[in-house]
This record gives sequence, structure tokens and C-alpha cells, in this order.
Amino acid sequence: MKAFKAYDIRGIYNEEFTKDDAYKIGYFLPELLQADNVLVGRDVRVSSDEIFEALARGIIDSGANVYNIGLATTPMVYYMTAKHKFSASVQITASHNSREYNGMKISRANALPVGLDTGLNRLLEMIQTREIEIADKRGKIIDYKVKDEYVQFLKTYIQDYSNIKMAIDCSNGMAALLIKKLLGKDPIYIFDDMDGTFPNHEPNPLIEENVADLKKVVLDQKCDIGVIFDGDADRVMFVDEKGKFISPDLIIGFMAHYFLEKEKGNVLEDIRTSKAVKEYVENMGCKMHTWRVGRAFASPKLKEINGIYGGELAGHYYFRDFFYSDSGILASLIVLNLLSRFKKEGKSMSEIISNIAKYANSGELNFKIEKKQEAMDALKDYFVAEEEPMEILDFDGYRIEFKDWWFNVRPSNTEPYLRLLAEADNEKILKEKIDEIKTILKKFK
Repeated sequence: MKAFKAYDIRGIYNEEFTKDDAYKIGYFLPELLQADNVLVGRDVRVSSDEIFEALARGIIDSGANVYNIGLATTPMVYYMTAKHKFSASVQITASHNSREYNGMKISRANALPVGLDTGLNRLLEMIQTREIEIADKRGKIIDYKVKDEYVQFLKTYIQDYSNIKMAIDCSNGMAALLIKKLLGKDPIYIFDDMDGTFPNHEPNPLIEENVADLKKVVLDQKCDIGVIFDGDADRVMFVDEKGKFISPDLIIGFMAHYFLEKEKGNVLEDIRTSKAVKEYVENMGCKMHTWRVGRAFASPKLKEINGIYGGELAGHYYFRDFFYSDSGILASLIVLNLLSRFKKEGKSMSEIISNIAKYANSGELNFKIEKKQEAMDALKDYFVAEEEPMEILDFDGYRIEFKDWWFNVRPSNTEPYLRLLAEADNEKILKEKIDEIKTILKKFK
């Protein structure tokens, strides 16, 4: 089944997985996670109700119960999984993917993610090799209303935002379920009706064209900040008052003012994060840890190091006080809290971010290459021979740091692409190195 990915189950619905597959996932999941009760939420995609029906039927045919919370953000499912001590949960979503996709994000006890290496591989094997025998005592579906409880939790983070003007793009996704209950009518909202066809733009804020409407509103309405969520609201990204998109890794440094002025400790970044972020955080007396991309890796790692918080280039932010899970809305509240404080000191969002960002950065570049490992090794061998590396990280591809630049090259888990990011002390060095990298990679196309 092509929909089983490194971090979750996701694919084009009725091509890469079907409702029959959803039924089988539901049937075998309780056994995999030793769960008598499975918490299930879903996003607003057109196919989500049908997938829920099949998944729930599989769960109850196995003898387990479904605790149905209905429409939900993905972080709402994480929170309720851990808070109410469920051994298993499923959020039906394809996150930031376009309308034809759907999928499932599966968690075990304490909202720890189930990825390919931590259970999805076994689940796939069970589906492919085991027969279904309907339990003598089937389970039942229990409607489980938790939205108000979750909103009350998020409200504990809200401070006074009356001095900042904000624009919010819900991407027609699940953030619209909650955001007005938290921020009220004062923000300028766009695409704030839940619509699983995503009529205005794909719910992926990392693609520049999807942020164009928000940038325009920020500039036209003279906002202090723009906020944009992805489809299931586990990610959030920001636009400054000049209409400039803020690279999400820099927000890790920005959040240091919220957490690290109160408590020193460990912080987590992914392998693509700007060197400037580590320098900024460690200057505040904390220790930065670098790890692999994706919640399946980041959440357990943050717990392992007892980290205070962490983040990724893709706009995921993880919090110890959120059961080591990620929440786009919680992250946005923290950023708004800080901006309100800084504005009282006469500082804008762009000023604060400019104090963090020091280096010329390429952003993530994609190269269509089938022989990924050979291409990665060729880059590593060439540059290590050319100049002495200061550090080599060899998980999630390679991150190789030199005196005045570094690069990360890593394989896509789902597509025939190499993803590359480079950063240098200035634009001249960055351009030279990118040109060298492109020359080497041409041999593998």
C-alpha cells in the first residue's frame, strides 16, 4: 500500500488507499497498540467522513470502542490522547496536501507518534498477511465532546493583543474551527470557512503562492503580523509587517524570549535549521540539539532530552507542556504574546527577526534524482576533500559544516527528490557553493 509513509499514512484517496484499507487499518490498530479504546478525529476533507465510517467499523469489529470527537485539529487529537490517557488515536487528515489526498496520523499512549519504524511497518504487515475475524463482542462508537475543554486549555496562553493588528489565513482548514473562539472578531480573517475542497489555495503555507493573499492583506491593512495555518493546524507560519515571509526555523529563535528567559534547558531543531538559530538560543544560556525531520522523530527526541520546546523548518513547533507534541495554534499564541511585548518596546516583527537571521540562506531546493544515496555521497566526498569540515552529521542525509558555509542534503521519503539547503556567511559564497553543488548533481539526473 503506497500510502504508508515514514511519518504517517497518506496518499491520493481511492488511488493509493481506499475505504477497504481504512477498514483494515481500523481492525488491526487496537491489537497493534494494545488499545481497548481508540480516539478518532477528522479534518473537513470531502473524503474524511467516508474514511471515518470505514475506520470506525474496523475498530468496533475488532472489539474496541471508538471515541469520536468529530471535526478536529490534529493537535486537539494529540492533546486529548495524552490528557485522557488513550493508548491509541487517529486523526484523519492529509495535513497540507491538496484536496484529492487524505490519510491518518496515528499516535500511541502519551501522544507519541507511530511512524514506519515504530509500528506502521507492523500494521502494514498485519493488513497484508492476517485474516479478519469479527469479535464476538463488537465495540461501539461513543460521541466524545472535547472542543470546549481544548479551547479552555489554549486560552490559558492568551495575553492582551489589543496593541497589535493581525491578519489570519485559515487556509479553509481546521484552524477555522477554533481560532475565533480564541482571538475573537478583532483580527482580519481570510479563508476562515472550513471547506475541504480548499477553493482559495492549497493548505500548504510553505509554497510561496499560497501566502500571496495574506501578504497583500498585511500590506493593504498595515498589519503588524500575518499568520497562516496549514490544513490540519499542526503547522503555522508568519509574515512580517513588510509582507515578508519569515523562514519558520527563525521562529525557534524568536520563541526563545518566551521560554528561555524563564528557564534554561534543552531546545530541539531539525537538521535544516539556520546556524543563526543555534547561536541565538545558546547565547541565552541554553543547549541546542539537532535531530531528524518529522514529528515521528522530533516528538520522541524532545521527550528524550527533556527539551523545553523545539521546531522545524516546515513550521512545526513542539512543546514540553503540550505533551512534547506540535500545535500551530499554540505556537501562534506564543508568537503573538511576544510581538505584543516587543511592540510596547517599539520593536517590529521584522526588526526582531533581523536580529536573529545573520546568514545568506538558499531555502530548500529540490533536485529530481533517482540515485539519491550516490548523489549525496558524491557531494559529501567532493566537499570534504576540498576543505576541512568542522562537523558532519550523518542522520537524515548529511549536514556538513565548514568555516563559512554549510549544507544539508537529504532524500525525500515519498518522491524521487533530493532536498538541499545551504547557508553561507554572505551571498557571494552561497552562490559559488550552490553552483558547485548543481554541477555535481547534474551527473545524476
